[in-house]
Amino acid sequence: MKLGFIGLGNMAKAMIGGIIAKGLMGPDDIIGTAATEETCAKVAKKYGIQTLSSNAAVAKEADIIILAVKPQYLKVVIADIMDNVDDSKVIVSIAAGKTINWLQNEFEKQVKIVRVMPNTPALVLEGCSAVCRNDLVDDDNYKFVKELLGSFGKAYTVPESLMDVVVGVSGSSPAYVFMFIEAMADAAVEGGMPRKQAYEFAAQSVLGSAKMVLETGKHPGELKDMVCSPAGTTIDAVHVLEENGFRGTVMNAVTACIEKSRSL
Repeated sequence: MKLGFIGLGNMAKAMIGGIIAKGLMGPDDIIGTAATEETCAKVAKKYGIQTLSSNAAVAKEADIIILAVKPQYLKVVIADIMDNVDDSKVIVSIAAGKTINWLQNEFEKQVKIVRVMPNTPALVLEGCSAVCRNDLVDDDNYKFVKELLGSFGKAYTVPESLMDVVVGVSGSSPAYVFMFIEAMADAAVEGGMPRKQAYEFAAQSVLGSAKMVLETGKHPGELKDMVCSPAGTTIDAVHVLEENGFRGTVMNAVTACIEKSRSL
């Protein structure tokens, strides 16, 4: 079994690192290519994988081909590889906004397609990936792809109709969280805390809070109420957030992201 990456950017590197770290596949089982020789050389040196000179070469050798390029480059990539793709290969696309039907039409033939929306916490093996497939992908192939995705986080099957929603709530949301951490740290710095320490306190609080949601099974509102003592400091802070439209702003941001994904 050969796994091929077309595109060796941050997400591809996160996937390769997780797959190798979990022992699902070895470096000898993974090949890839990128737009520049410099990128290929760096990835080959870091992970020990073989890099090839063209998209077509990767598609010819690989059994599972991961399209890890930006949506605007997919047409060109598919044109490069379509003659080397047959019904024995599985195509995995991580591009936002490009549906299975769109991919199928670009290949101009029946192709096994798995569509994935991962996110950047995959870089620290805490990613969250949404997955769906077309009818040509059998259960064994689909299970294996999900195992690969599970090597760097969680992988959940969703209907394709929700993929754009996944982009808003998961794919792009690390950026919102980073802004929140940065804003909290800025306030702590204003209060006199050294910046490095401020980032550590803010980030650890977000990490721990997220873990409480996932592990306790409690509603986020219930967990919030547990922190808000009567006439205490937290409820005053919550009041300010509500007064300034915190929840509505976050909802609007996620909705804008979803709509952008739908328009790609």
